[in-house]
Amino acid sequence: MSRPFRLTLIHPCIGRRPGQQYIKTWQMEPLPPALIAALTPNDVEVRFYDDRMEELPFDEPTDLVAMSIETYTARRCYQIASEYRRRGVPVVMGGFHASLIPEEVEQYAESIVIGEAEAVWQEVIDDYRAGTPKKRYQGVGRPALDGSRPDRSIFKGKRYLPIGLVEAGRGCHFRCEFCAVQTVFNRSQTRRPTGDILDELRALKGSKKLFFFVDDNITSNLKQAKEFFRALKPLGIRWVSQSSINAAHDEEFLILLKESGCQGVLIGFESLNPENLKKMDKGFNTMKGGYEVALANLRKHGIRLYVTFVFGYDEDTAASFDESVEFAQRHAFYITAFNHLTPFPGTALYSRLKDEGRLLYDAWWLDPAYSYNKIPFQPKNMGPDELQRLCVDARSRFYSRRSILKRSLDPVNRSDFFMWRNFYLINGMHRAEVSLRDHYPLGDAAWRGELLPAAR
Repeated sequence: MSRPFRLTLIHPCIGRRPGQQYIKTWQMEPLPPALIAALTPNDVEVRFYDDRMEELPFDEPTDLVAMSIETYTARRCYQIASEYRRRGVPVVMGGFHASLIPEEVEQYAESIVIGEAEAVWQEVIDDYRAGTPKKRYQGVGRPALDGSRPDRSIFKGKRYLPIGLVEAGRGCHFRCEFCAVQTVFNRSQTRRPTGDILDELRALKGSKKLFFFVDDNITSNLKQAKEFFRALKPLGIRWVSQSSINAAHDEEFLILLKESGCQGVLIGFESLNPENLKKMDKGFNTMKGGYEVALANLRKHGIRLYVTFVFGYDEDTAASFDESVEFAQRHAFYITAFNHLTPFPGTALYSRLKDEGRLLYDAWWLDPAYSYNKIPFQPKNMGPDELQRLCVDARSRFYSRRSILKRSLDPVNRSDFFMWRNFYLINGMHRAEVSLRDHYPLGDAAWRGELLPAAR
């Protein structure tokens, strides 16, 4: 009797500093390998390794290695692929980076998957079993997500943060200039059947106290979102997700949001400057009275907020940081991110900055001189180092002990004991990591091999 086909799934880390433990807040359950495991035929022997928390067994016999590659993990993925290629094991890569810049990724993978794996994964496995793999696999259109449920058995024995990650929908209808999501999915969204999601939540409810719907924008289709929240209400779960601010102007939506168990939403405010918002195609942030009206609506319904700001657009100056920190503290946001603008390959932003001659690296994600949170482009009104320093300073002020204490006493933040107790833990973690991620290497800094290209 012949042995079963062996598949090794790997979730790559962003990078690693020699002798240091990987950043804890980056260690949530990775859904991509669990989804691939679920799509894999039952007679295939599947093993899973998480590069963030364990050594990879490069010498363990396997027939195929599969990884989901993102721009920040590209360098590490190529290192891992080179180790397996040196041992004669083929590697297939999918994920956002493979869809954004396939010409690069296929240099370091025997095969790549462009787009969503649901449409082609069975074909990938069949071809490798038969010894006739293709260089590229690309599905046509957006596949239905019926039955697309991750196989969480691969997580057994691994200690992730105690948050249940669940996908309800994939993609977003908006066209923000810097967003890789809308670039890959072409401003479209697909949703899983509500019954499938509810079944998954019921199975996890006993082991998870908080769920995170990882949707790129759970409110992209308001009508569908309302129907989902109505169905979600009887489960009595606590959950958080990501939303666009236009939803804050729909009273029925906010009522259903709260009744369904929503504890908070991440909203990309990005900038307080209307000209910046126009440049990034987020002018809708100022609709119907803008931020103040939207925030008053959200506060009325007790919705906690994780707000993100992005700095580096042409209207930003040093004063923009002071204004944003004051705004975030005045509104007592549960947590806030003060990030620099990042041009991801394949996006409209990347193309614009390249045309303007403002990119500082040919491919920042592969350049040995680049490290996490460095500025890969030339801002208009400040130097790259100043932009990076001002982002760190903004985080330092927002997560100061005084700011944490004051925001913790806000009526919305303390309206639920579970979320109030975790407020201190979450803000404490952010305080500890104000500058921890800065200059984090992309790829394992201790790796001394050479990147081996795949055969053409």
